[in-house]
Amino acid sequence: MSAQQKLAIVFCHGIWADGSCFSKVIPALQKDGHEVIAAQYGLDSYEGDVAAIKRTLNRVGSPVLLVGHSYGGATITAAGVDERVAGLVYISAVAPDAGETVQNQLDKYPSDIFSRVEVADGRAWLVPSGTEFFCGDLSAEEQKLVWATHYAPVADLFQQQKLDANGVAWRTKPSWFVLAKKDHTVHPDLQRWVSKRMGATVTEVESSHVPMLSMPDVVIDVIRKAAKSLEGK
Repeated sequence: MSAQQKLAIVFCHGIWADGSCFSKVIPALQKDGHEVIAAQYGLDSYEGDVAAIKRTLNRVGSPVLLVGHSYGGATITAAGVDERVAGLVYISAVAPDAGETVQNQLDKYPSDIFSRVEVADGRAWLVPSGTEFFCGDLSAEEQKLVWATHYAPVADLFQQQKLDANGVAWRTKPSWFVLAKKDHTVHPDLQRWVSKRMGATVTEVESSHVPMLSMPDVVIDVIRKAAKSLEGK
């Protein structure tokens, strides 16, 4: 990579969210000169969500830094094997290995959020009080906005991952991890386990599940460091 070339950055959201959850970090990275886009997918199937990320890769130049939040860690784990992807940033995320599902990981380290979920019409909806465990360090007004714009996944989404040994990007790509120590959605101990297993460069933050909203400057700094490391190669 030439010294002047900037990585493109593709953001991948989790459940109860869409690409707008990265609105506090995208402008600073654009100002740095990165081509930035947030993948939008429907949370209808894992396969469909990964395919949407690959379509999004077609809309930017390469190489690409993939950034995944929460369930987005599972989608970048699969999509990241694409040869255009240079590295991965996980934000309070899951990261399955071959033969694992997201549900397998969550079952090992149960969290509080699922006591505030209602399944209706085949989707898993967050009830209004669930923002306490999802984004409890945001202001009351921001929590209401998060709930008002949340998007529910199909109820069995976390059982759908079908990765093989050649489809796990963190096994071959450098990775960084923002670990949210006050997370009540993806348990901090699960984050410690998956980040250690992948050999990620870890930054711990005193944040809820959504550090890109509650501590955006820290997330921006991690992404900048990841990009600089990869651009220097």
